[in-house]
Amino acid sequence: MKTLRVALAQTNPTVGDLKGNSEKIIACIEEAKKEGAAIIAFPELSVTGYPPEDLLLKPQFIDDNMKALEAISREARDIIAVVGFVDKRKDIYNAAAVLGDGRLLDAYHKMYLPNYGVFDEFRYFKAGERCPVYQLGDARFGISVCEDIWYPGGPIRAQTISGAEFIVNINASPYTMGKSEFRERMLATRATDYAASIIYVNAVGGQDELVFDGGSFAVNERGELIARARFFEEEMVYIDLDLEAVFMRRLHDPRARQEKLAPGESVESVILPPPKLVPHKVSRKRPVAECLSLEEEVYKALTLGVKDYAGKNLFGKVIIGLSGGVDSALVAAIAVDALGSENVRVLFMPSRFSSNESREDSFQLSENLGIECTEISIEPVFEAYLKMLGPHFEGLAPDITEENIQARIRGNILMAFSNKLRRLVLTTGNKSEMSVGYATLYGDMAGGFAVIKDVSKTLVYAIARWRNEKAGCALIPERILTKEPTAELRPNQKDTDSLPPYPILDPILEAYVENDMSFDEILNLDSNPENVKRVIRMIDLSEYKRRQAPPGIKITPRAFGRDRRFPITNRYRSY
Repeated sequence: MKTLRVALAQTNPTVGDLKGNSEKIIACIEEAKKEGAAIIAFPELSVTGYPPEDLLLKPQFIDDNMKALEAISREARDIIAVVGFVDKRKDIYNAAAVLGDGRLLDAYHKMYLPNYGVFDEFRYFKAGERCPVYQLGDARFGISVCEDIWYPGGPIRAQTISGAEFIVNINASPYTMGKSEFRERMLATRATDYAASIIYVNAVGGQDELVFDGGSFAVNERGELIARARFFEEEMVYIDLDLEAVFMRRLHDPRARQEKLAPGESVESVILPPPKLVPHKVSRKRPVAECLSLEEEVYKALTLGVKDYAGKNLFGKVIIGLSGGVDSALVAAIAVDALGSENVRVLFMPSRFSSNESREDSFQLSENLGIECTEISIEPVFEAYLKMLGPHFEGLAPDITEENIQARIRGNILMAFSNKLRRLVLTTGNKSEMSVGYATLYGDMAGGFAVIKDVSKTLVYAIARWRNEKAGCALIPERILTKEPTAELRPNQKDTDSLPPYPILDPILEAYVENDMSFDEILNLDSNPENVKRVIRMIDLSEYKRRQAPPGIKITPRAFGRDRRFPITNRYRSY
């Protein structure tokens, strides 16, 4: 059997930490050599971290990245290492370095630069034009970077026509719900079409609003999944590729013989020095990590996002305002799983409108999670505000003004604890609220990181119930999950006083915000035209609030912020 051992290094780089990223890469190279791997592949831009954004406009950063690659290359002996970095020529390129023999042997430049959603690669990089095939002993393979493999006519076609038996594709592919299944299905199609094995290496970790889910995998020439790394964890996975199977597949599938390079298309052959391998046994058993349920994968994404945002920005501890509702309860549970109960503190800040049930539920949740809960009544401060403003508002009925004052008092208290105790404030607003502006600027929106900013209210409930199932008990008290949602800012207030019920609201929000459906199309979801108009109007008029919200974790295909960029001054209406 003609086999080749390939190591998939699913690492969690930090943007700008060139030294730390390099040390991690070198450590993985050393481990892979001991395991007899001929090739080790790292994620896209693993030297710099992804996305480096406007760091790429700093010439010193580019030069320091090149120096870091030189240091890595000196350690790449007796193995071929494929490492993502920024290549500097007459321009800069999103590149994959091919390292071996203690030096840079070659560099592949990403050919398809994404410029949609959260991606801005046209802003920074020049597209590559060269399409090499690498010869390692009697094995031939191609390299591509992320987006390159999403196009049926991309470099994989030219490389496999020219004899490549497998493709190494390095990625920093951000997480969205259900994306991993789509990636595997798409690459299985590519592998089948071109009768080639595909190695897909993805980054893992949180970077500002993005989370990279890992899930690196490999499919064989028949499109069959042969390996998958765990999701949301760093891991090294080893695969023994059966190259004879690729030959046999092509022998019995004549379609590839009809394929030819397009006019003007060329493939360069690059011969690599064969490494001296540590003897190893061929593994018949390939690791395939389990897929996760929707609720579990979202929960893990949120947990990793909090862990890395806090950790990479040197916030070891966080503080959260508990209301007795499901949103703050879920954020507290996520924070404990991400950072440990000893690093999470919560405040319960009641007013004259807060119920005894909210107090009981907040303290029960805190006890269940093992976190310190401090009660601070906002009533004295609220009373002082009312007394101060009373003469100016004389004759005017109480309204949202008084409600927002309460939220802003709570925001000030949280920020005072944040400043004094050096704790990051985690806000607790969900996507349903952020969509329609059901949140208070400088109040419940005040903080450093918005954990569930991209999670709809209905999904919040589903994830909270999943967390209880995983715990095998009511970790989040059952009453929190069953009582009617309320902000408790006026007597007998319910969310439905201001909004449609969430099971009705959330599909409208998804249709308008994430899918850009027209007014008439949305009427198929809710036949009440006034209801739909009202929701759309609230979404459009709340853009100014969302611009001032803290960053939060992206889990949907269309999150607010980097994904969805609408003008605040805007008179266009969809209805």
